[in-house]
Amino acid sequence: MGAVTDDRGALAITPDEKDWTWVLERPCPECGLDVRTIDGRAVAEQLRVNAGQWPQVLRRADVAERPDPATWSPLEYACHVRDVFRHFDQRLLLMLTEHDPRFPNWNQDETAIEQRYNEQDPAVVATELVAAGDQLARRFEGVQGPQWQRPGRRSDGADFTVDTLARYLLHDPVHHLYDVTH
Repeated sequence: MGAVTDDRGALAITPDEKDWTWVLERPCPECGLDVRTIDGRAVAEQLRVNAGQWPQVLRRADVAERPDPATWSPLEYACHVRDVFRHFDQRLLLMLTEHDPRFPNWNQDETAIEQRYNEQDPAVVATELVAAGDQLARRFEGVQGPQWQRPGRRSDGADFTVDTLARYLLHDPVHHLYDVTH
């Protein structure tokens, strides 16, 4: 990824346009997570564990410093993870209440710029991230029996069941925690 500037002249990150659904088929070579080995019903607890590790990251003195111009700061990653939890909570709710919903598109890179991720208060982000992770975990804990096979899809056509959505989702916060701790 290369650096670009946003409409305010601030340094922005080149958008990541990879289709990360491949994590459902093989281990991630960077963070090592193999979601094929995880039962969707275990995701709730793993989300809570992950969310509980972010407050320590957000207390770092260098939390708003980018390691290089093309990489988000730990604060930006934490804001992203918080928002991933929020968006996936809404996606899961759609899957549980509608038949085969198409998820509203979400441009994570635009959100990072518009919400000024790197200017947010790390203590507030920590509280919000833990709360969003807990809310999403509670929603997954409420999934029962055949609901795990309910379908949904992204605007690009990628298909999920509640089970595959859970496992696909888990990779994101795990990978980003790896990004900021290694």
